[in-house]
Amino acid sequence: MGRWQDGRATLHIADSTTMTEPVPLEIAASYRARTRGLLGRDGIDGAILLTPAGSVHTFRMRFAIDVAYLDRNLRVLAVRTMKPGRLGAPRLRSRHVLEAEAGAMERWGLRAGGQVTVEA
Repeated sequence: MGRWQDGRATLHIADSTTMTEPVPLEIAASYRARTRGLLGRDGIDGAILLTPAGSVHTFRMRFAIDVAYLDRNLRVLAVRTMKPGRLGAPRLRSRHVLEAEAGAMERWGLRAGGQVTVEA
């Protein structure tokens, strides 16, 4: 994908061992959208992609989230679950961060080394 813009898209998990449906995706590419992220929400249907981003926090969040750190080619570097009130460690090669409700990424079969694609 060329230049990222705020909006909606679809996430596809390429290396999943389980068959998953496409995941509804929100793209947060502007500073304002990345700063807002999931704050003030009680949940999310699907996932949100913060780009560019190398780390995240869960201060003032209402629910635990799964976080996947992605490189420039959308390959998964690491997947972590974060409780509210935590500060995630920055990942050196991370260019994008994918967030979803806790447990979602395990259900999707998303793990380190996997590949995702985004369809606008």
